[in-house]
Amino acid sequence: MSAKLQANLKCMDIVFDIPDDLAISMRNKKRWQLALASVNCSRALLSLFGEVLAKNERKFSPIPSDMNSISKNVSNFSEVECVVDIDKPPAASYFSNVDQSILSRLVKEKSLDGLAKLGAVEGISASLRTDVQQGINDDVEGILRRKEAFGTNTHLKPPTKSLLHFVCEAFKDSTILILLVCAALSLGFGVKEHGLKEGWYDGGSIFVAVFLVISVSAISDFRQNKQFDRLSKISSNISVEVVRNGRRQEISIFEIVVGDVVCLKIGDQVPADGLFIEGHSLQVDESSMTGESDHVEVNKDQHPFLFSGTKVADGYGKMLVTSVGMSTTWGEMMSTISRSPDEQTPLQARLNELTSSIGKVGLAVAFLVLVVLLVRYFTGNTRDENGNKEFNGNKTRVDDVINAVVGIIAAAVTIVVVAIPEGLPLAVTLTLAYSMKRMMADQAMVRKLSACETMGSATTVCTDKTGTLTMNQMKVTKFWLGKNSIEGEKITVIAPDVADLLHQGVGLNTTGSVYRSAVSGTGFEFSGSPTEKAILSWAVLELNMDIDKVKQDFTVLSVEAFNSEKKRSGVLLKKVQDGTAHAHWKGAAEMILAMCSHYYDAQGSITGLDDCERLKFAEIIQGMASSSLRCIAFACKPVLGGELISKKIRGTIPDNGLTLLALVGLKDPCRPGAKQAVEDCQYAGVNVKMITGDNIFTARTIARECGILSPDQEANDGSVVEGVEFRSYTEEERMEKVEIIRVMARSSPLDKLLMVQCLRKKGHVVAVTGDGTNDAPALKEADIGLSMGIQGTEVAKESSDIVILDDNFASVATVLRWGRCVYNNIQKFIQFQLTVNVAALAINFVAAVSAGEVPLTAVQLLWVNLIMDTLGALALATENPTKELMEKKPVGRNEPLITNVMWRNLLAQALYQISVLLTLHFKGKDIFHVTKKVNETLIFNTFVLCQVFNEFNARKIEKKNVFEGIHKNKLFMGIIGITLVLQVVMVEFLNKFADTERLNWRQWGVCIEISAASWPIGFLVKFLPVPERPLVSYLKLKRLKFM
Repeated sequence: MSAKLQANLKCMDIVFDIPDDLAISMRNKKRWQLALASVNCSRALLSLFGEVLAKNERKFSPIPSDMNSISKNVSNFSEVECVVDIDKPPAASYFSNVDQSILSRLVKEKSLDGLAKLGAVEGISASLRTDVQQGINDDVEGILRRKEAFGTNTHLKPPTKSLLHFVCEAFKDSTILILLVCAALSLGFGVKEHGLKEGWYDGGSIFVAVFLVISVSAISDFRQNKQFDRLSKISSNISVEVVRNGRRQEISIFEIVVGDVVCLKIGDQVPADGLFIEGHSLQVDESSMTGESDHVEVNKDQHPFLFSGTKVADGYGKMLVTSVGMSTTWGEMMSTISRSPDEQTPLQARLNELTSSIGKVGLAVAFLVLVVLLVRYFTGNTRDENGNKEFNGNKTRVDDVINAVVGIIAAAVTIVVVAIPEGLPLAVTLTLAYSMKRMMADQAMVRKLSACETMGSATTVCTDKTGTLTMNQMKVTKFWLGKNSIEGEKITVIAPDVADLLHQGVGLNTTGSVYRSAVSGTGFEFSGSPTEKAILSWAVLELNMDIDKVKQDFTVLSVEAFNSEKKRSGVLLKKVQDGTAHAHWKGAAEMILAMCSHYYDAQGSITGLDDCERLKFAEIIQGMASSSLRCIAFACKPVLGGELISKKIRGTIPDNGLTLLALVGLKDPCRPGAKQAVEDCQYAGVNVKMITGDNIFTARTIARECGILSPDQEANDGSVVEGVEFRSYTEEERMEKVEIIRVMARSSPLDKLLMVQCLRKKGHVVAVTGDGTNDAPALKEADIGLSMGIQGTEVAKESSDIVILDDNFASVATVLRWGRCVYNNIQKFIQFQLTVNVAALAINFVAAVSAGEVPLTAVQLLWVNLIMDTLGALALATENPTKELMEKKPVGRNEPLITNVMWRNLLAQALYQISVLLTLHFKGKDIFHVTKKVNETLIFNTFVLCQVFNEFNARKIEKKNVFEGIHKNKLFMGIIGITLVLQVVMVEFLNKFADTERLNWRQWGVCIEISAASWPIGFLVKFLPVPERPLVSYLKLKRLKFM
């Protein structure tokens, strides 16, 4: 036996002696040696028991997880040769003893027995090669191996709708189908009568025109759908805090892998399925999974299971990720659900009603035209190009009759196509899609389309202070110990026992963390909320706190997490060395002061806190608050044995009779553009109210700096109140005073909700900003909920309509400007399109009744439809916000969509077009001495050019200078240019397709001169005054309320 062992050891020495000239990294050399050591040691041990090794080749795991796996692997090795892949080991071999399906089933079934059999959280973390404190220690290659072994944290989505889907949707339009039938009949009869070479023009032209309309509509819808998918992906890409290599860091939820240690706090979304490691008071809202509204308490013993997609309702903790992506319950569920961009906004609903009503008028006109044309045809009152009667009773061939009837039907149906302003919903879709894209660049992500429109009507904005009006860059600038201000070198005079208590209160009563980095210039990295980071950096860098030593010396017995109701957090600690215990509290200065009966001075002496002393501390707090500092107090209390046992059993922390440790003031300067943004909102007729949890003095100072309060405003005029005061008002008092209030300090989320409800009852359109979980009710109650992208919790974001990505109030003002722009752009397009509708219907109807023919053919009308519906929508719906938008008052909830000014503009232009085109129709041949075909071309060309010139008028509904800022809108100019080029092609080159004749320079000049008259008419008509009362109200028709 000893001889065999010696032989094996000698063999190991030979194998370990790797020549230096081989290009093998040190890491791979170590892996080689570890593999060979495992193999040879196992062989030596097995040989003692006389086991024979099997002869086959197999790759060997370089880092075996346990001795059993070693024996199994070794038994498969040949005594003669062994192949070891030291460069690219398979990913599965690293986790050969981990079954993903078992882990997934363990969490889904909430199996405590199964968890115990696998060695609890510690056993599973060891199998996943995770340190529960340090996280995973993998490099990029290691992360990729985990993704290969367990999958990525993404879920399969239903396939996106293809372009073909939208083409099929466009074909479902009944008018389009009728036109296609007419085109098919016209094509058939034309080919039969004139042969394929000449007979396809009429029917083929309608086919091509319909194809163009369908193509443009389908491509537009397809692009909008793709944009919605992109925005949806961005909105679901949330940041998650994990521990990797001992360092807290934020990564994308899509980068989470099995084995990650994730840090959870109030408002976070659980990013994957996993197991609870440690934490305090962790409660999870599982209603998205189970439908139950009650919060579930998560702990290590009874319920350690966490599910992807659920929300943290209270407390904080760490979890070990066991399943990601499609292996989670949430992933399986979400793979069957797709968010639809078909959400109909209120404005779209109103426009659909308007479209339906205009369509009915168009249908009635088309029916009358159809009847008149059929009667005139069958009574012999229509003549062909040679002046002969088209219908001569029995002498007329059946084919000719059918062909004529099909032409009449096609003309009537085309009138319906032109009359129905289907471009209105398209214009809304385009302007919303365009504004969403541009708002994204302006740091605002739209989650609900309706918010784009509603924001334009906002009359009041209720905003937070911290991070929205201020920069959220906290720094401790004041430190009071007792009644002494400690600055600079004075910190060294703090008594050691007081310093120790401060270290405990700061280092253990926190949700932040400190990481000592060799890379960072300061040597430390701080994570957590801005307040936590500021206090931790102050304690580490100025008070010389060693957070690792503090954590080693003390055990946390109980924790009360911070919430916006109590505005404090507490922790119960026990010293490991002697078992003594302390309760520590941290929070809003005046609230912590109210819990104290004593205070520490700089020498470490404890002094009683009588009314006189309490008043002095209140003055210190007020002084810091007046300097716009956020005041935080620290207090503690020794807890004796009996009290410790009872408090530990009940899970509570002593919160009375405390000793005040210290007061700190944190500076958070106002954002540079906040004051200007507030002034912009006020200039636009929008009231700005600040609702904050801060001290009333801090709130008043910041409100003055930002322009919410004027510098000379009296302190007792009712514009500044505290939440508790507002809450105590009667319903009548609240409704009376809510208009006056500009600032509400020390408010709770319920106070914010109450404020929103009162304002809405008063008829205001309210926008509210929020970042916390408890802000969700107010965000949902408001007309527009604005959540914060940086500090906002996932719960707040999901409850909001728009996410402000940079947490800046200036972005709120930008959203307001874009909201007004959306509404204004749609009004521009309505004015433009209704002008075309009125003119086209009137011209065709009068011509059909009087002359028995329509001046515009089906193809020509379809071309006009394409210009006004799609190209017109693109040109007018993509105008950028202008300064004059913020000079108007907000649009009321019930104001008509078509204002009196719009009626004045569109009727003036429509009447001009009708009079000019009917004159051309009846007298054009005599005036210009041209043929009938040339005259019809002049009518068509003039009608199209009138719309092109009128597009300029539609840019400004009220302003006389319609060319202002036109050089900035390259898309508008591009579309005008494309329209003109295509019109020239239609008239000059596609004569057979468009049924036109080529025009000479003089005739083109006449068309342009007649059309250009739209500009002076548009200028002059704006001098006419209009009544304030909407015209529709005189009709007293409920059906027209949408107008």
